[in-house]
Amino acid sequence: MKKKHTKQILRIILLVGTIISLFYVPWPILKAWIKPLPDTVQEQVSEAIDMGFDGIIVYIDEGGKAPAFYAAGWKNRENKIPTDPHSLFKIASVSKLYVAVAISKLVRNERLSLDETLADYLPELKGRIENADQIALRMMVQHQSGIPNYTDAHNYWVAPKESDKERLELILDLPANFQPGEDYEYSNTNYLLLSKIMDRVLGYNHFQFIREEILMPFNLNHTFGSISDIDMDDIMSGYYVGYNADLKTDNNGSMLATAEDLGKFLRALNDGSVFKDKKEQEIYSSIYRYDHTGLIPGYQTIAEYHKDIDAVVIQFTNTVNFEGYNWNLSEIEYNRILKILKRQ
Repeated sequence: MKKKHTKQILRIILLVGTIISLFYVPWPILKAWIKPLPDTVQEQVSEAIDMGFDGIIVYIDEGGKAPAFYAAGWKNRENKIPTDPHSLFKIASVSKLYVAVAISKLVRNERLSLDETLADYLPELKGRIENADQIALRMMVQHQSGIPNYTDAHNYWVAPKESDKERLELILDLPANFQPGEDYEYSNTNYLLLSKIMDRVLGYNHFQFIREEILMPFNLNHTFGSISDIDMDDIMSGYYVGYNADLKTDNNGSMLATAEDLGKFLRALNDGSVFKDKKEQEIYSSIYRYDHTGLIPGYQTIAEYHKDIDAVVIQFTNTVNFEGYNWNLSEIEYNRILKILKRQ
């Protein structure tokens, strides 16, 4: 009887603990998570609007099938323009995949070395960036440099800087966050500096190299380095919760692409066709990842390849709230789409 009573007490304790924990679960997340899964991807995409997103684009490339496009909500909510699945979108940190591929190609061609330091390539930064003579390129690619992240500057996103010079100035003369190679911390400054290094080694803008070596071979004609290169009407509007202005005109240095262009690039990255040869691919595999997410005010991107179903799935959502559960909801939306695909 004693053991039986003990088990009953433990069950009661666990039940009470579960009930109490539910009071601390964000209800919007719980609601989105437990809602019955719809039958089709389009139905799930449409449900994203009920989660608080103004617009969503999903691109799916399953091996052996024609690519599929899905959309819901607004491309521009002020003018009630429906979402166009072929709109350009600011892909934010997903651009690091392109930069890492470009770095790998330059290393393969012996124009860069992963073991050379920041000071070797940009000597003017010695004394302005702590440990510049100890930070190898490999460390910057892998976010192991210890260089502070310029977007962590106080209230950075209230008035984002519009040039790399201004962005870099935010972290000059600051102490390192840790010794090079001894820790990991995501820092956008790493990739700003890698881009500057490529510019100097190439003698021209690194995006031209990306265009010639990565985009053109795969006919990725809807991928751009800046909003200054395109018609603003082609860009999907971006919104921040509680702020009424359209954020698409903010020049925050983001690359832009259609979901289809990004999906084609991700397929080429994962099947290896973006690389010149096996050695180039091995260089890339030693320094960076094969999928990515992106997040800036107004724009959220999830770009992943799923080997188990041989599918590239790209998701764009154009409403952001850094203080809320907005990003979590975008991940739930994405994962529910994956469940539908796997069920099929």
